[in-house]
Amino acid sequence: MKKILVSACLAGYKCRYDGKAQPVSRIECWLKEGIAVPVCPEEMGGLPTPRIPSEIQTCSDGTRKVVNKAGNDVTKEFEKGAQLALETAQKHKITQAVLKAKSPSCGCGKVYDGSFQGSLTNGNGITADLLLENGIEVFTESNFPEGL
Repeated sequence: MKKILVSACLAGYKCRYDGKAQPVSRIECWLKEGIAVPVCPEEMGGLPTPRIPSEIQTCSDGTRKVVNKAGNDVTKEFEKGAQLALETAQKHKITQAVLKAKSPSCGCGKVYDGSFQGSLTNGNGITADLLLENGIEVFTESNFPEGL
C-alpha cells in the first residue's frame, strides 16, 4: 500500500506551536486507512508543545537559521526533526508528502520571513527542503492534487 508522509497537525494531532491541530478531513481519512504517516518535525527535534513561534531568518552570508520569537536559535532542533522525518519517509519508502503550509519546518513555496509580522517570502521550511533534496515530492494542504 502506498504511504504518504503528512504533517501530524493536518492529521488531527495537537502538535502545532500553539498546541492546536489544523485537521484536513481527507488527511484524517488517510490516517484511518493506514495511508498517512504523520510526523511533527518540531516535536521530533525536541521542541515542546506548545512552543514559542519560530520563523526562518536569512543571514547576511546567505545561510538560514530558525529563531523563535524570544530570539533563541532553534535551528538544531529543526534540523534534527527534519532528519528524523526524512528517515521516517525512507523507512516507509515514501515518495510524496503533504505538509503544513507556511511552517518553518513544513512550508513549501512560501514561509514566514523571520520578522514575526505575518509577512511571507519565497522558500521552503527546513523539513520540506530536506525532503525535496532527497527526491520526495512535497505539497501543502492547499495544493495537493485530488488523485494523491
